Amino acid sequence: MNLLGKKADTFAHGVREHVRLGPKISETVKGKLSLGARILQVGGLEKIFKQLFSFKEGEKLLKASQCYLSTTAGPIAGLLFISSEKVAFCSERSIKVPSANGEFLRVHYKVVVPVEKIKGVNQSENMKKPWQKYMEIVTVDGFDIWFMGFLKYHKAFKCLQQVLSQRLGDVDTF
Repeated sequence: MNLLGKKADTFAHGVREHVRLGPKISETVKGKLSLGARILQVGGLEKIFKQLFSFKEGEKLLKASQCYLSTTAGPIAGLLFISSEKVAFCSERSIKVPSANGEFLRVHYKVVVPVEKIKGVNQSENMKKPWQKYMEIVTVDGFDIWFMGFLKYHKAFKCLQQVLSQRLGDVDTF
C-alpha cells in the first residue's frame, strides 16, 4: 500500500474508533456538529481554550485534538488541549452534578495538568486492534490519566512529547 493509502486507512480507523466510543452514533454526530458550530461561533480553538482555562502571558496553544477521557463511568468525549504550559481536557457536553442544596447543575468536565506536574507519558495500543491507541499521562503525584479515540493520535502524542522534552528536559516514556 502506498503512503497516501496507508494514511487514509489510518485516518479512517481513527474516525471509526472515535465515533464507536460514543454512546450512540447519532448522539456522537450531533455532538461533533454542535462542537464545530461552537468553535466557529467563538472564533477558533485558541479562543475556546482561553475561555475555558486560565491563560498565562506567553503561553501558546500548540495542539487541540478531539478524543475521549477514560473515566470509571465510561469515556467522555471532548477536546484535549496541549499548550506550552499545560495539558487540559474539556468535555464536549455538560454533565449533571449535585450541588450543595441538592439540585443538579450542568457543568463541563475539565482536567488540567501543568506541564511541570507531568512525570511521563505512555502510549499503548490494543494488541488485537492496533488502530485503537491510548495515551497515558502520569503525574508526579501518582495519578494516571488516560485518553483514547483520537482522530490523529500520533500528532497529539508527538506534540505532547515535544512540549514535555522542551519544558522538562528528559521525560519518561514508558
